[in-house]
Amino acid sequence: MSFARLPRIFRTARFGLAILYAALFAASTGILGGIVYWTVQDSLERQMAARISAEIDLLQEEFKSEGLQELVREIRERAAYFPALNYLVLDAGGKRLAGNLPSMPTRVGWSDIEIEPNSGNSVVERQFRVRSVMLNGGVRLAVGDDLGPIEEIQQTFLEALGCGLLAFVILSLAGGVLLSSAFLLRVDAITRTAEAIISGELHSRIPLSGTNDNFDRLSATLNRMLDQIQSLMESLSQVSNDIAHALRTPLSRLRQKLEVARTYAARNPRIENAVDAAIEETDTILDTFSALLRIAQIEAGTRHAGFRQVDLSAIFETVAEAYAAAAEEQGKSLAAKIEPDLSCWGDRDLLTEMIANLLDNAIRHASTATNIELTLARSGAKLVATVADDGPGVPEEERERVFRRFYRLEQSVAQPGNGLGLSLVAAVAELHEIEFSMEDNDPGLRIRMVFETPRSAQGERHPVRNSSQPELKPSLDGLASSAAIEAARQ
Repeated sequence: MSFARLPRIFRTARFGLAILYAALFAASTGILGGIVYWTVQDSLERQMAARISAEIDLLQEEFKSEGLQELVREIRERAAYFPALNYLVLDAGGKRLAGNLPSMPTRVGWSDIEIEPNSGNSVVERQFRVRSVMLNGGVRLAVGDDLGPIEEIQQTFLEALGCGLLAFVILSLAGGVLLSSAFLLRVDAITRTAEAIISGELHSRIPLSGTNDNFDRLSATLNRMLDQIQSLMESLSQVSNDIAHALRTPLSRLRQKLEVARTYAARNPRIENAVDAAIEETDTILDTFSALLRIAQIEAGTRHAGFRQVDLSAIFETVAEAYAAAAEEQGKSLAAKIEPDLSCWGDRDLLTEMIANLLDNAIRHASTATNIELTLARSGAKLVATVADDGPGVPEEERERVFRRFYRLEQSVAQPGNGLGLSLVAAVAELHEIEFSMEDNDPGLRIRMVFETPRSAQGERHPVRNSSQPELKPSLDGLASSAAIEAARQ
């Protein structure tokens, strides 16, 4: 399983820190446990060696002062009263004289021997630490101790260390999960607030827990930042409204006066042409100004309130029918392949305007005899739409730039328009979370749009338009006309 597929709670920074802390602590404990293990083992072996050596020294003195018979008697008594130690004495011929040690080591000095004596029906392997010495007359003396108790102590220590580490790891994981849960609750609160603000709810703020911890202080700082942003946005909105009221009225009056002047200039072709050009430029200014305000409104996310279940198939059919005549007038063809009864969650007017702008852009910039195709179909759980043509297309290095405001391709500069059509398309696509891409149609350009699965639970489906809906009459000026948008409304 990849890291990205793990449950979200296991991918938090706090859980990672808890695991890192647990790993470091476990490693430290393992190193410390190893040091203690070897220290205890060395200490036990030193004590065993000292005890065996003391017995050897004592018995050697006994042999020197009292002789072999007294040594044999002493060994028998000690074997009876000190069962922890094991003794063995052999004469020069190798005959066992006394002792309970299973066998004599083959060499003089320290050695470990393993004995497998029969105990009932089982065989129990035992290991002894033995020291053997050579006495006068070829007599051999050995004293040993069973290493079994030391091995049991070592085994018990290792089991205790393992259980302790396992318990610590389990507690660390549980603590990491608890910390991650608390962490995610706070992060989710920030995320929900951010998503609400993205949706246009600029008044939303991050809730505080009242603990004055790092998260509370961060949340308070972010809330102050959001207050400042909201204030700036409201100021900007107010300035935009003021500009709209301040400029629209004189521009409208200017246009009216130009219309009046045109009636008086009917007998003078030169003046009439100049007035017509001024009226056209005034209309362009008004359209550009309206488009900029509209794009700003969409990018601010304030249009989510108008979202509802809309019949996407009906929108595509309406726009395609309206632009088919405009394409035919310019010697181009527009074909539509639209799967019926497909719906999505969004703003009907904005979606209509987006499709209208894409078709308008394809018709205006395509050469004569160009074939344009509009499609809409279901693909799995999503809806996929395309606007494709076999015209000149857009160079790959220019495909991101064409969505900038006022940006126009070099071959399109001479054509009418203001370079805001695709900017509005991009704003609508982002507002609706539509996956938008430009591809090579070989030849020409294909624009691909992927709509999310309809969220029918969030609103009731609107009725589909009937065949008596008003005719959509487009104007090829870089933006869908207001009449076109109004005609597509319910």
